[in-house]
Amino acid sequence: MRSHIIAMGKWKKGPEQALFDTYCDRMRPAPVLKELDIRKKLSGDELKQAEATLLLEAVPKGAVIVAMDERGKTLPSRTFADKIQTWMDQGRGDIAFIIGGADGLDESVRARADLLLSFGAMTWPHMLVRPMLAEQLFRAQAILAGHPYHRD
Repeated sequence: MRSHIIAMGKWKKGPEQALFDTYCDRMRPAPVLKELDIRKKLSGDELKQAEATLLLEAVPKGAVIVAMDERGKTLPSRTFADKIQTWMDQGRGDIAFIIGGADGLDESVRARADLLLSFGAMTWPHMLVRPMLAEQLFRAQAILAGHPYHRD
């Protein structure tokens, strides 16, 4: 299954990007990162709607959509891996993880998602979510391959 991370905002060189790259380099196939940016000066709901349009247009046709959302479900790593396995067993070729901008996701993205996923009740900076997601994708691959990286 091909993983796509579709995210608002562009990286700035730093430890978050280095950590993201570390986990992506360990995966086969590595996730594809697509960074999106809005050039117009927008704010509030108008900004979230514009971001939603860009994010949803970047999703590969037929892909499972997982929206990273603080109001989403929290899953243990093994359950997350099992969900990915289920989608693979269903013949789904792509999975797109959507990371919104600093103001969160528009309702239209939430409505299109197959899964709303949260990394907990705390709010995380959207640039930090990328390496956290990469680590969980690596962990899921390890779990599904029977590799000892994950310990219950």
